[in-house]
Amino acid sequence: MAASSSLTLSSATFAKLSPHPFLLANLQPPDQLTPSSRTNGRQPQQARPYSVNTSSLSHANGSAVVRSGDTTVICGVRGETLLTSQIPNYRAPEPGSDASGDELRDYDLLVPNVELATGCSPNFLPGVPPTTLAQTLSTRLFSLLHSSKLLDAEDLQIYNEKPSIRSNEGLEADGDGEETTKEVKAYWVLYIDVLFVSFDGNPFDVAWAAVLAALRDTKLPLAYWDVDREMVLCPRNKIPNPLGVFGLPVPSTAAVFTAKERQKKGGGQYWILVDPDRLEESLCDETVTMVVDRIGGEMKILAISKSGGTVVGPALMREFATMAGARWEEFHAALQ
Repeated sequence: MAASSSLTLSSATFAKLSPHPFLLANLQPPDQLTPSSRTNGRQPQQARPYSVNTSSLSHANGSAVVRSGDTTVICGVRGETLLTSQIPNYRAPEPGSDASGDELRDYDLLVPNVELATGCSPNFLPGVPPTTLAQTLSTRLFSLLHSSKLLDAEDLQIYNEKPSIRSNEGLEADGDGEETTKEVKAYWVLYIDVLFVSFDGNPFDVAWAAVLAALRDTKLPLAYWDVDREMVLCPRNKIPNPLGVFGLPVPSTAAVFTAKERQKKGGGQYWILVDPDRLEESLCDETVTMVVDRIGGEMKILAISKSGGTVVGPALMREFATMAGARWEEFHAALQ
């Protein structure tokens, strides 16, 4: 009589057949001495470390490759000139006015685009239109680029400098009356392309980290307006100017996993999973993203976005703010 072999399932098979009980069994071990852990081995409040590599693309004005766990993103920044004569309803900026954000948004000087490569995840098929996730990520990046006031429109302006001579009485003829006036003739438009090489959850945090690292690496040619040719020229013998980036806003995302798949408000057990992976995102109905930055030595909250669920309240928001501050420190250290 042949010996009967017991039926055993691997962890990967069990995770596919019953993903919710599989994650719950890891977060709620039978032994109280065993610490609660996720299926990827991390603690509930432990995030994946960042790995940042800048100047990765040779034909871009700025680029970066950022990896967090198994999520890898490449970002390239390319600058193209846009003449003011080609801008509908263009209004010349007034000297001393604080309308930089209006120029960036009204003239579409920042153009982010997100592409989810075919091989980055089994969910993304070749030859299909941009997915809803890609369009949502592009919109969120666009919104944070403007709301964080990361860039100044003056750094993207291309001038025509022309001398103007004052004809006031009493001026000497030694050139003291000569002044230089600047007229904006063109802008730099930054095309920010984000490509996911591998996808394992928390796409917005990693995509923004790649955008931020690429913008800090961006150098624009020293452009000027040639009056005779009526066009923008960039001398090759001039050193490109680094793009001015103000602040270091860093987002941090967490998902809420409940012990019951359809848990009612105010009841049941739950866990806050910082930096969720692809499996955890599919099992959580509530997510929170907090953007923080250190300003004047103090951590400031710049934006909060929340979707789904009813678990996260003011008390958990204050707790999550501490986690977001620790995430900011990790990314700041990775940039050094």
